[in-house]
Amino acid sequence: MTEFENINFEEILDEGLGIIAEEINFSDFDNKESDESQTIFPILPVRNMVMFPKVVTPITAGREKSKKLLEDAQKENKYIGIISQKNPNEENPTEKDLYAIGTLAKIIKIIKLPEGNITAITRGVQRFKVKKFVSREPYFLAEITKQKDTQPKDKEEFTALMDNIKDLAEKIINIDPNIPNAAQFALKNIDGQEDLLNFISANGNYPSDKKQKLLDEKSLLGRARTLYELMHEDFRHLELKNQIHQKTSKDLDKQQREYFLNQQIRTIQDELGGGAESDADEIKKKASKIKWSADVEAHFQKEIQRLQRQHPNSPDFNVQRNYLDFFTDLPWEHYSKDHFDLNKAEKLLDKEHFGLEDIKKRILEHIAVLKLKNDMKSPILCLVGPPGVGKTSLGKSIADALGRKYVRVSLGGLHDESEIRGHRKTYIGAMAGRILQSIKKSGTSNPVIVLDEIDKIGQGVHGDPSSALLEVLDPEQNNNFYDNFLEMGYDLSKVMFIATANSLSTIQTPLLDRMEVISIAGYTLEEKIEIAKRHLIKKQLQENGLDAKSLKLGNTELKHIIEAHTSESGVRRLEKRIAGIARWVALQIAMEKDFDPKISVDKVDEILGVPRPKTLSEITDVPGVVTGLAWTSVGGDILFIESILSKGKGGLTMTGNLGNVMKESATIALEFIKAHYEELGISEEDIEKKNIHVHVPEGATPKDGPSAGIAMLTSMVSSFKNKKVKPHLAMTGEITLRGKVLPVGGIKEKLLAATRAGIKEVILCEANRKDVEEIKKDYLKHLKVNYVRNMSEVIEIALK
Repeated sequence: MTEFENINFEEILDEGLGIIAEEINFSDFDNKESDESQTIFPILPVRNMVMFPKVVTPITAGREKSKKLLEDAQKENKYIGIISQKNPNEENPTEKDLYAIGTLAKIIKIIKLPEGNITAITRGVQRFKVKKFVSREPYFLAEITKQKDTQPKDKEEFTALMDNIKDLAEKIINIDPNIPNAAQFALKNIDGQEDLLNFISANGNYPSDKKQKLLDEKSLLGRARTLYELMHEDFRHLELKNQIHQKTSKDLDKQQREYFLNQQIRTIQDELGGGAESDADEIKKKASKIKWSADVEAHFQKEIQRLQRQHPNSPDFNVQRNYLDFFTDLPWEHYSKDHFDLNKAEKLLDKEHFGLEDIKKRILEHIAVLKLKNDMKSPILCLVGPPGVGKTSLGKSIADALGRKYVRVSLGGLHDESEIRGHRKTYIGAMAGRILQSIKKSGTSNPVIVLDEIDKIGQGVHGDPSSALLEVLDPEQNNNFYDNFLEMGYDLSKVMFIATANSLSTIQTPLLDRMEVISIAGYTLEEKIEIAKRHLIKKQLQENGLDAKSLKLGNTELKHIIEAHTSESGVRRLEKRIAGIARWVALQIAMEKDFDPKISVDKVDEILGVPRPKTLSEITDVPGVVTGLAWTSVGGDILFIESILSKGKGGLTMTGNLGNVMKESATIALEFIKAHYEELGISEEDIEKKNIHVHVPEGATPKDGPSAGIAMLTSMVSSFKNKKVKPHLAMTGEITLRGKVLPVGGIKEKLLAATRAGIKEVILCEANRKDVEEIKKDYLKHLKVNYVRNMSEVIEIALK
């Protein structure tokens, strides 16, 4: 069987039932309750609807029991009881499946439909309650108790509430598209408040169980209050639906409008012969192959839309086009695969760099940590040492060992912060900073970037570049490095930065704190010879178009070149000397002259010029001359301190472009001698009637620092006592007024300089013993080291 269901009034009227309204006078039912003579009432179960008094409702019957009930009731002119089923899916309901409260109704007209169903036009009369069922066949028959509605005591409240209900009903009709316009007409033509209440209760869009609760309510005021709450809930729901619909429609309208406008722009540009759209398509095609995050994608779409809105002939168009070209050229989230083969890395470092064992060990440790951690949040390496020792080439070797791209960024002389952070793209000629340019050049987001000469960054009127590097070289911050040109953060956390410097004195403390310093002191004579044989000679033969048979340099010749024609910690000047010899050989071959490929020592001097090496035994073979050890930005070096006596009143003169600290050391030395002249074996007359002049040669070179203190005191004592200092002896250390010897820095560089200069014996402070023990013993095999605590020991060792 089919269900009982609510019938749309408009559909009924369309089927020709409009005449019902004319044939029936509804006023006949307005004041008439059920017939008092009728005691037994047929009960019609209905589904998905609730009948209310004073409301006309069409009911379609599909079940045979229901059809017979309607036909018999019309013939006998009886009232029927209409009760809702608790479960609308129940086909054969029993007494338990029906609610207790229903509505008596009068059948106005029955219409037989073509498919066999019956539609009855009914009008509710009065509420009732089932007393007991007396029969189930052929349909339900029951005794009932009639229920009267309780009239409201507060008429004003009820009237006001009904006015609100009517207003709210009109609002619901206006915003609900499913309610026909005829409902507005029906609402305005209902006069009675009780009729209006029942009409809205019956036709409201509420579930059947909630309508049944309205019918169960005896009090009209209570029913009105409950109805008002249901209507409010329904109204809020309808409003929300409409808001969502309007917003969605607005968004769709906006998208459609933009689509049509873009189509018009494209058509116009095609007519003009290309333009921004063709450029944008090209950039979009390139961007489609790039992997990047959602934030980057959103930024790109915003910028590409800005390009599309600009005219191709405007200056801003080229600025935006250049920006997007750079944006899409960056290797967003593209990383090369690391090769953590430590054995291979060790072989590669040994092949490309002779010596530097401690440095290579530290680099291998660094790579091992990266392999275990699998991230780049490790200290930034800073290779510090004199020029020509291989700092930059070490960075290249690290990149090769890891299988990464290598980029070198020269920072020497940089004095503009924008060189690091870039310029804003609105400026003429704007470009990204050197860091992002290097990333673009490498093609990956994890290259090895060597920041060369980081100690030579300047500071100008356009900011401090070294301050901008603080973010770049901080593993905790550089995962979102902001470049002014890019206008958004870029992840540098996977980049391996290696800085190089000759000196740490000019590097900012916060910047230095972010780096792990690895010192490279320089090479010994033996290491330089090996480097020349393994690398330098081969390189110069190749660069000058020679083969291995054209030029031969033995150990003796190489040693002579190093000792007589160079004086450095690195091998850069040595390479220049070998290059000079290679060019001379190339000239002989080009001019077809006969020559001996095996170059002798004499031939070396003929090609490179007459050497003028310093003979220390001759220089120090007079009283008052002492060899000191100094540290410079290009490595260790030796210097000579001279003193001479003249008639006077015990004054002190100092020359040689000395700094304040060095002058103070000379003053301390003289005062110590005056205080201890008897212990030192110096006459009082010499102290009182002779002036002393202290000079440090190479006067054009500025000199400063406390490490020449013991050398100055030794020089003065040597002059006063007229005794020579031992030949091939050098010393370094600071003195105090009490004659104590204090430790100084740069010991490794100073001792290597001593071995290069032919020094055989040195004097150091006892506290520097630990520094010497860290140096490889092979470097010091021809050098005797004396450790002292006070000046008396220095004088005893130094003077003959």
